Amino acid sequence: MNQLNFKTVVVTGASSGIGKAIALAFGKQGANVVVNYRNSEKEAFEVAELINKNGGNAIAIKADVSKEDEVLHLFNQAIKKYNSIDVLVCNAGIQKDNSFSEMSLEEWQKVFDVNLTGYFLCARQAIKEFSRNQTTGNKKAIGNIIFVSSVHDIIPWAGHVNYAASKGGVLMLMKSLALEVAPQKIRVNAISPGAIKTNINKEVWQDEEQAKKLLKLIPYQRIGEPEDVSEVALWLASDASDYVTGTTIYVDGGMTLYPGFVDNG
Repeated sequence: MNQLNFKTVVVTGASSGIGKAIALAFGKQGANVVVNYRNSEKEAFEVAELINKNGGNAIAIKADVSKEDEVLHLFNQAIKKYNSIDVLVCNAGIQKDNSFSEMSLEEWQKVFDVNLTGYFLCARQAIKEFSRNQTTGNKKAIGNIIFVSSVHDIIPWAGHVNYAASKGGVLMLMKSLALEVAPQKIRVNAISPGAIKTNINKEVWQDEEQAKKLLKLIPYQRIGEPEDVSEVALWLASDASDYVTGTTIYVDGGMTLYPGFVDNG
């Protein structure tokens, strides 16, 4: 995917898990990578260092994506270093699980602040930058936004209502934004992963019995790796997918296919 060479990519929440895999994948393709983090400074700088050691170019920038001033700082620093931004991957997200009747307003609000408002703030800033760099007569996209969402944008999840509702919001944010900015040659898409081996669900996929239960929800019969998501992100950011916008790609091993009906129900 040499179309990515010399493009600048901002990846939020890139210090671990899916965000880390996406940052590393872009680095391997020759992109300039901005590794965003909120708390995990050591891990973020390790990701950037790994990209640089492998011949790429990366910097780590601290910013809480739910804070407008910090988002502005993130983009200002990225532009100061690389002059422009070509791709935004909104990946930073959190969970604060509780039963609905016991869920506090803080638990509800914080999840929306990061998972939905954070995407709004970053996407808004990216679009301003894309428009500034617009080239007259360009037949390809002048900018590209990828929202990393979840299968729970369409699968209900008891005990996680705030998380599922925020991801449902991401789905319509993506579609509405894609419609609005398509005439400007800006593409907006989403990736919705299913069960992926990251630290957030480590206790499940590392436990044999719990992993077996999880596999009952996955027709493809394996738990995903972060690289399964990063490969899709590379394609969505490349010119190979230039005619794709307003689309969600479910990277879930078939989790959204109603696995209870795999044996005719």
